[in-house]
Amino acid sequence: MDSAQRRILAINGHFIAAAGDSPSQLLLNPTAGEFFSEQGYSVVLPEKLQTGKWNVYRSAHSPLQLVSRFPDHPDIGTLHDNFVQSVDTFRDYKYLGTRIRVDGTIGEYKWMTYGEAGTARTAIGSGLMYHGIPKGSSVGLYFINRPEWLVVDHACAAYSYISVPLYDTLGPDAVKYIVNHAEVQAIFCVPQTLTPLLSFLSEISTVHLIVVVGGMDEQMPSLPPSTRVQVITYSKLLSQGRSNLQPFSPPKPEDIATICYTSGTTGTPKGAALTHGNLIANVAGASITTKFYPSDVYISYLPLAHIYERANQISCVYHGVAVGFYQGDNMKLMDDMAALRPTIFCSVPRLYNRIYAGITNAVKTSGALREKLFNAAYNAKKQAILNGKSSSPMWDRLVFNKIRDRLGGRVRFLASGASPLSPDVMEFLKICFGGLVIEGYGMTETACVISSVDEGDNLTGHVGSPNPACEIKLVDVPEMNYTSEDQPYPRGEICVRGPIIFQGYHKDEAQTREVIDEDGWLHTGDIGLCLPGGRLKIVDRKKNIFKLAQGEYIAPEKIENVYAKCKFIAQCLVYGDSLNSSLVAVVSVDQDTLKALAASEGIKYENLEQLCNDPRARAAVLAEMDAVGREAKLRGFEFAKAVTLVLEPFTMENGLLTPTFKIKRPQAKAYFENAITKMYAELATSDPSPKGKL
Repeated sequence: MDSAQRRILAINGHFIAAAGDSPSQLLLNPTAGEFFSEQGYSVVLPEKLQTGKWNVYRSAHSPLQLVSRFPDHPDIGTLHDNFVQSVDTFRDYKYLGTRIRVDGTIGEYKWMTYGEAGTARTAIGSGLMYHGIPKGSSVGLYFINRPEWLVVDHACAAYSYISVPLYDTLGPDAVKYIVNHAEVQAIFCVPQTLTPLLSFLSEISTVHLIVVVGGMDEQMPSLPPSTRVQVITYSKLLSQGRSNLQPFSPPKPEDIATICYTSGTTGTPKGAALTHGNLIANVAGASITTKFYPSDVYISYLPLAHIYERANQISCVYHGVAVGFYQGDNMKLMDDMAALRPTIFCSVPRLYNRIYAGITNAVKTSGALREKLFNAAYNAKKQAILNGKSSSPMWDRLVFNKIRDRLGGRVRFLASGASPLSPDVMEFLKICFGGLVIEGYGMTETACVISSVDEGDNLTGHVGSPNPACEIKLVDVPEMNYTSEDQPYPRGEICVRGPIIFQGYHKDEAQTREVIDEDGWLHTGDIGLCLPGGRLKIVDRKKNIFKLAQGEYIAPEKIENVYAKCKFIAQCLVYGDSLNSSLVAVVSVDQDTLKALAASEGIKYENLEQLCNDPRARAAVLAEMDAVGREAKLRGFEFAKAVTLVLEPFTMENGLLTPTFKIKRPQAKAYFENAITKMYAELATSDPSPKGKL
């Protein structure tokens, strides 16, 4: 018996049983001297052999070595390498597309090729060097998605600058803070964002150059020499760069590529420093299970300042995908999709919920015959998917092709991220749109994807197996009663380790130490459990919990995601505290659905605000919320007992949402304080002893 076999026998008692009745198989890799236990989509390894605890999950696609480079192109170690490879390979392929306005009317997409983008990238980088911006400097991008954003980002990578996205919705104070904190030396903006920049120019002393994208030379302000700031147009910088071309100054994989500031739900923004190696590793790992092609077309409308869209763009470059940009108005997104006809659509649950609600409401009001036809088609396709078969093309012709046309008619890949997607909505997307529907889980600090659902996995309600570029473990949270010994599944805080983990928060060692421990594990703050087959499921949030008066812990996001399926709800805030035994909710209403309710119930109103305050409307919405909650099997204390209806949506502009569409809870509590106080007063009147009631 050799030493490797003896080690197998020695640790044989430390298996974690695999899904199903078959025993877990321990597999030996004689060269690496490591072991793993197969669990379907994941494998389980011991973190430290001496502890005998098998608690580290990796992707079954790469169990013994974490992915850090593209398997087909291991020479690509930086974003610059990635773009150079694609410019060489896809030089004449379409890359960046925008809709052209002719005589005031928006028209078709006009395209820039990979080769043309490469030429522009060199000119912009050379222009920055011409203006004396030193290598390693931070460059700010203060405008929404458009081709120039990506060209500037590629220029930063080629000439070893650090790109710093400035959210256009963060507001002047946050922008000022980020510019100073990251010591930004050059800022690319548009005419609309130039005005606020000039208003606090004296307070951002590190800035020497402002480049206005879409600006006219004759309209550029002439600043006094004392400011030492030059304002020029993007086209002028291009021209200056072309006349003074400089060789690339390529970065190393360990160099910082970008500082992504996350606004978070409290406090000042934190700057997550991500290296070229972090970003390449994440996209390389995800590419093992998700394949794009040069024939694909992607629509870019999610904020490029957010890591979700940044990672998607890196993947698009690697695969030679054509990227078409929206007009900049979310209300016209469907019109843009009809013109572009994308094959790849990445979005967030907030939009998918609206698509789901819109289609289901349309079906319910289409008449009995059409509703019956839709249900027959839906159930037939659902059964086919569950059985791993193809459904009859008749159903697509009769029903689903019309629905697919809403997204342009060609979408073959849909992805959801940023927050949990309801299992019902996930199933709905798979059935109605066909193709591949993937839900992922990630964060800025991991350069995007931590886990994603594997192709062919028809189980919903989870976020899949680990990205092959990282490993995951669940750490006990005893104060919330989550432990690795929990039955039937181990539970705990999700911790992540691997080449995707960021370098830390810029200039904030204390906060970095709070999230990365001495063994290199990033503590996400999310609570997860591991389902059979090695799938990860998010069940809670460590920070966003609160306790009701009777001692029950509440995870508001979970309840809000349930209520999101209510037809009356556009957005929802669930609130509770330790002084009260009940939850209350503030609902930003779907106005069309509320009007339809008023018409069907004969509720008279002079304006929508009056309708929102009508007790009958509030009661109807609460009844619908109760029905949705019962269907989702919420526990008694998880139901909202009172509701306030508001017309105003929760937005970044009114300070209620982060740029990743998460609710800023302290701010929302303050914003709706009067409504919350009033609801609890009403509950106290209707129940003399509310603290004793669940």
